[in-house]
Amino acid sequence: MAMQASEIERLIQAAFPDAAITIEDLRGDGDHYACNVVSSAFAGKTRIQQHQMVYQALGGRMGGELHALALQTSTPKSE
Repeated sequence: MAMQASEIERLIQAAFPDAAITIEDLRGDGDHYACNVVSSAFAGKTRIQQHQMVYQALGGRMGGELHALALQTSTPKSE
């Protein structure tokens, strides 16, 4: 069963309230997404730790409801 982009965004936003999130359905099938998450919660974390935080926010849906997620994470740029 495919997962809607709005559900992915809702789950990530709940875990990272300050996050700026962009999601793109890469194939139009609801199974393959690209996601960019910018949050201050990632400060001081390695890229792997950042991705693990997002996967945790998705609550185990990776590999099940959500087949593929090309994930990019970063902290907000200082002005």
